[in-house]
Amino acid sequence: MSEKVTIIPGLKKYIPWKDLKKNSDGHVTVVVQDHKTLQVLMVAYMNEEAYEMTLKTKRMTYFSRSRNELWIKGDTSGHYQYVKELIADCDKDTLLAKVEQVGAACHTGSYSCFFNEIM
Repeated sequence: MSEKVTIIPGLKKYIPWKDLKKNSDGHVTVVVQDHKTLQVLMVAYMNEEAYEMTLKTKRMTYFSRSRNELWIKGDTSGHYQYVKELIADCDKDTLLAKVEQVGAACHTGSYSCFFNEIM
């Protein structure tokens, strides 16, 4: 998929996949936040297909590194994430997704993956 998505209703600005800076695996890191509380829910990764699908469907789609496949958050659990905002950082190497979270974000059943307090 290269630059097929250029006009999508609701986009403030389209940043082509080629303009994002990828990690050594060719993925972009995504930090996911609850759009109302701003609580960090999880961190995941996108490949080009996941990025374009997220833009088109407005449902968070990731690339599962452990399963080596596309992962639409909620397809198995019913705990979908609906995109409210998608923002690239200054270097365009990390995305911030502000979402409406349905149910739990974490595979453990916790609302957020961040619950193991250290300090």
